Amino acid sequence: MDMTKKQEYKFKKSLEKIKELKGRGTELISLYIPPDKQISDVAAYLREEMSQSSNIKSKSTKKHVQAALKSILAKLKYFKQPPSNGVVFFVGHISTAGDQTDMISESLEPPQPVETFLYRCDSEFYIEPLRAMMGEKKIYGLIVVDRSEATIGILNGNRVEMLKNIQSLVPSKHSKGGQSAQRFERLIEEAAHKYFKKVGEKANTLLLNENMEGLLIGGPGRTKDDFADGGYLHHELEKKIIERFNTGYTDEYGLKELVNMAEDTLSDLEVMKEKKLMNRLMEEIKKPTGSLATYGEEHVRKALIMGAVDIVLVSDGIDRVRADVECLECGHEAERTIKSVSVLPKCPECGSSMEIIEKVDLVDELHELAKSVGSEVELISDESEEGELLLNAFGGLAAILRFRVG
Repeated sequence: MDMTKKQEYKFKKSLEKIKELKGRGTELISLYIPPDKQISDVAAYLREEMSQSSNIKSKSTKKHVQAALKSILAKLKYFKQPPSNGVVFFVGHISTAGDQTDMISESLEPPQPVETFLYRCDSEFYIEPLRAMMGEKKIYGLIVVDRSEATIGILNGNRVEMLKNIQSLVPSKHSKGGQSAQRFERLIEEAAHKYFKKVGEKANTLLLNENMEGLLIGGPGRTKDDFADGGYLHHELEKKIIERFNTGYTDEYGLKELVNMAEDTLSDLEVMKEKKLMNRLMEEIKKPTGSLATYGEEHVRKALIMGAVDIVLVSDGIDRVRADVECLECGHEAERTIKSVSVLPKCPECGSSMEIIEKVDLVDELHELAKSVGSEVELISDESEEGELLLNAFGGLAAILRFRVG
């Protein structure tokens, strides 16, 4: 697992935790500071908000908002200027058990530059600009077309999205000979021309404003070429055509078929890498004998310790920590994998609840274990079909092995 993937995973997990936090009133502050914003200007803005907050009617809300503003102002003293991508603060009192609240103060350096200065005070933290930064940013246009229908879509990171399906009214070929057949053939071609023109216009409307890396076109036989070469697409889209593929379907499934057929062309995309790894895993699992695959944390961990693992596949939707726990009653110690937020395990010796002494994110722990034995770790996005399969069918953890283990 390279550092970029690891950083993206940790950033995503941080956002998930922040998303769950709620305040009792409009007292949670989200502050986005772009890299070119002067810290002195931000501090002046916050001091003005501090002055305005004296008008808040609720005493507790006023107290909490002012405490959050003071906390951010104190942190800003350590900044001469914002980091290269800017910085985002999430500060405020969150609701806990009963009527209690706890002060939380988080700061994140985003993976991409913050574009606009933003201050928001609400009952929850505002994370949408950061969520938009996550994941693969390359977008490819997709068109599958024959004379009966066409479907337009995009490959957005790991996900194929259908934008429009267009049904055709082009009649089938006339089988009779003679002059009437020639006239009917001409009518068919005129209808096909109008239909292709409609498809092209819709594709221009849907795809021209997308910041696409390229365009893939699929369909049976010469139909896709007649469409691609017929001048139906805007010249800017024509220039982005990467390749054409013979596909058997032209509906939503045809878009997925097109992406599969373009695997070599788009081999640098993360979705293709994930697809290859998961296909390799499934091929091994399906073998009746001699399978070089295992899944589930217990089996994967055992194989890692033995040095038998080539690649560990981890769903980035997995939400667990590896914790050292201790029973405060009898002193029994153990190591457990538990959910990030879960009921603590019971002591097997005396039945009392055990306390967490130390914990680490499971992905980080597995990464260090894999590194120590020369194995690789690959994160699989839970937004792809392959990622959903890994998370739901195999508990989010599987491994491709170097050799079989008993």
